Amino acid sequence: MTQKIQFKIVTPEATVYENEIDQATLPCISGQVTILPGHRSYIAALQAGELMLKKNGEEIHLAVSGGFVEFVNNTLVVLADTAERAEAIDIKRAEEARQRAEDLKKEKVSVSEMEYAKVAAAIEREAVRIRVAKKHHTRRGLHIENDEQ
Repeated sequence: MTQKIQFKIVTPEATVYENEIDQATLPCISGQVTILPGHRSYIAALQAGELMLKKNGEEIHLAVSGGFVEFVNNTLVVLADTAERAEAIDIKRAEEARQRAEDLKKEKVSVSEMEYAKVAAAIEREAVRIRVAKKHHTRRGLHIENDEQ
């Protein structure tokens, strides 16, 4: 029997996905990390990016916007600030949200570092959501009307 990883990704709102998987590729602050069964214990901070899971040859893509990951004894737990499966992302709404954040950034002449960080994080989060959703749609052969990023 092939060894599997017990996987769970949770946000403050909900458990986004929980299942046995074959591997996970995570966007960690230190770089992209792939976890396979039997990997050594590992703890890291996540950055905004694409989290990719493999299960029985199928790929599952999620957009995450930060958090932490812990892997111990073939159990991988991701505590994410936000996480969304690629197929659940509405590209049009994500592009509109990114544009609103960009407009807010231009609108503010003088902002504190904290306000700037919040706006920059929102822009990055929406850009990741758009990238992950477009990648998912392209792989599924779906046409994307607005292909700007």
